[in-house]
Amino acid sequence: MENPGDSRQQAVYGQGMLMGETPDIPPNFEELEREALDAMSDEAYAYVKGGAGSEDTVSENRRAFRDHRIVPRMLRDVSERDLSVEVLGQTLPAPVVLAPIGVQSIIHENAELATAEAAADTDVPMCLSSASSETLEDVSDELGDTRKWFQLYWSSDRDVAASFVERAENAGYEALVVTLDTPMMGWRERDVSQGYLPFLDGEGVANYTSDPAFRDLLSQPPEENMDAALSEFLAVFGDATLTWDDLDWLTDQTDLPIVLKGILHPADARRAVEKGADGIVVSNHGGRQVDNAVAALDALPAVADAVGDDVDVLFDSGIRRGADAIVALALGADAVLLGRPYAYGLALDGAEGVREVVNNFLADLDLTLALTGNTSPADLDRSIFADS
Repeated sequence: MENPGDSRQQAVYGQGMLMGETPDIPPNFEELEREALDAMSDEAYAYVKGGAGSEDTVSENRRAFRDHRIVPRMLRDVSERDLSVEVLGQTLPAPVVLAPIGVQSIIHENAELATAEAAADTDVPMCLSSASSETLEDVSDELGDTRKWFQLYWSSDRDVAASFVERAENAGYEALVVTLDTPMMGWRERDVSQGYLPFLDGEGVANYTSDPAFRDLLSQPPEENMDAALSEFLAVFGDATLTWDDLDWLTDQTDLPIVLKGILHPADARRAVEKGADGIVVSNHGGRQVDNAVAALDALPAVADAVGDDVDVLFDSGIRRGADAIVALALGADAVLLGRPYAYGLALDGAEGVREVVNNFLADLDLTLALTGNTSPADLDRSIFADS
């Protein structure tokens, strides 16, 4: 199997030097972000880029990566690399999963179906948001045999929550990623200034309006009274009453591996293990929930140490380039979730844009791994850092 970094470079340089063609999707993240945001509506721009409050947490997520400096090692025969990892008992071709991003219809008309097409083409697993603009069944069909996980926003209506879990199992999703940090949405100044919430425009609610348990809550079907359906959606979307004891109910609903997303404190990580979680995601929701929160990367080492090998540890919040993934893996993550970069690719060119971003990310990850003197994600630990 070709190393993705080598093959990607050869393809891009070959097109450039032999055919005079340069990439349509910028490989540089900052340029990618600028072009993508320019292509979006003002409302979508605010929703996708924004964070909580002053957006200090968003900035902290990036600062934390800059504080970890890699020391490359030499003469180690890095000619052949293997990026595959074992997570949740599943073999992933690389330590990367497409993060659950909701409401993708405000980014591109083909929404999650375009993302699923790109995931299938690149063989990178996709985690689908509960708040998707396409149904989980349709997205599963588009993904085909590509590994797929379902992210659950735990509804305050237990019948709706149970129905989502059952549908995910029946549709072939292989893990349930439960977001804990959004019992309600954070204070997002960009969205507030726009007076914009995409759900009230009927975006990102396909799984709800198609769900039998949710439809049972309505006096009229959504096709006849969408305003009433959207009001009910807001009423049952999250559940601020949840406690650790409620996880017992959830584990009774499914045989799927359960991953708890939003863990930042070692005590919460240990509690997750006690409650039988199969994995955790160290995440501050990309800075979208709590202003002035700890950077997710700063929380990662202590959380990873707290759980040891008891559960798999995933990471998101601030991943932009391959070197970011290397840093997170070295600090204890088993895999990373890639978020905003692929959303920006989606904005620029649908499935092709996502495909380009993912291929660039994998190439960057592969080359950076080799240039640190390593050939497998399993080789990475804190010894790669200057202060180790």
